Amino acid sequence: MLKKVPRRDIREGMRFSAPVFFDDGENMLLGEGVPIKKRELAALDRWSISYVLTAGKPLEPGQKVTVDEIEELDEAEEVGELVEEERPEPRPGRGMDEPFLDAFQYTSEQILKLPAVLENDRLYAAYTGLVDAIDAIFADVRERREVKTRSIDKIVADLLSVVQSDRVGILGFILGGDIREKELAKSAINTAILAIIIAEHLELPRHRLLQVATGALLHDVGMLRVPEELVNKDAKLDDAEMQAVRTHTVYGYKLIVNEFLYADEVGRAASQHHERWDGEGYPSRLAGASIDVGARIISVADAFEAMVSPKAYRNSMVGYQAMKNLLSDNARRFDPDIIKAIIQSVGIYPVGSIVLMNNSVIARVVEASPSAPLRPKIRVLIDEFARPFTQNEGELIDLQVAKSLFIARAIDPKEYQGAR
Repeated sequence: MLKKVPRRDIREGMRFSAPVFFDDGENMLLGEGVPIKKRELAALDRWSISYVLTAGKPLEPGQKVTVDEIEELDEAEEVGELVEEERPEPRPGRGMDEPFLDAFQYTSEQILKLPAVLENDRLYAAYTGLVDAIDAIFADVRERREVKTRSIDKIVADLLSVVQSDRVGILGFILGGDIREKELAKSAINTAILAIIIAEHLELPRHRLLQVATGALLHDVGMLRVPEELVNKDAKLDDAEMQAVRTHTVYGYKLIVNEFLYADEVGRAASQHHERWDGEGYPSRLAGASIDVGARIISVADAFEAMVSPKAYRNSMVGYQAMKNLLSDNARRFDPDIIKAIIQSVGIYPVGSIVLMNNSVIARVVEASPSAPLRPKIRVLIDEFARPFTQNEGELIDLQVAKSLFIARAIDPKEYQGAR
């Protein structure tokens, strides 16, 4: 059971026999047996945290932690140990969505946005150009104008090129980009980026990689044949309306194979992306390996992209929460091997995620670590002394090397909206 320890009773150098948490037990401050330093004390004071929580007890100088004192609260070091956390009850005077971190005297745009987005550098310009290009093609489909297949092929080729030349950079735009419109086009590009990364990790041959990328880019093209009032409806759809929306997979297959004249493999990859591993999906209730492997890849990529993108009916999730949701699937919707591939290639804390470290540093994840998904490479945005770094000049830290550091939690950039 977690017990409160008042801030006034915490001194530099104190150690506890179990991990120490703050924010009503939601986030870890220290691992068991780790001495508290001045910077942790300063962080508690800066955030006006009046107490911490721990299941352990203070250790005397030199005292070891015994085996029976090590509870299941220890920091998870394996992907399989990740479990869904219960959100704390709101404290009096503080809403569930109110950020606990103080507002810094720098704007959220300066601190949290990718420098490439702020400066519209070459890579980000290429990314937004690809969104514009597929958006123009979708406009032609919507207006039933002729679509030239070579224009789609060029987008796929360009996508493959940017992913292979700067995978980390292009992946960061999925969480850190700034495109607020063209939702269908942005989803198409982001899903294709993720699908390419997963397919490359699985070492699919090039012809299959191109088919998967094309299917991912066009996976929701059939939505352009569904009545707009259903696609844009904010309220819950009734059964008839839901069935009408589900026909987008059939429309998509017909557009891809009959009008765009792509191979059947591309059409299947797109049309089967709502099939489920357990056989409860649509349109054909396929199960397991009978689902096209491209569709299995697109299904995972599309689900992650949907979770981290804001919708009319809900806010977006942080990348870490989206990954935990995928991990908790337990072979219901998704192929477990594809889940493993996205975790290894994109990371538990996906590239572009903003994270709070145990030493109060705020950082951006810049590279996944396939062998240790909980220990990616990070770039410091705000150091423990509250100094900001806005142009990628903050320290680059490999958490596989810096063993004393760990991620306390992922940060939702919305916590800083309007900060000055």
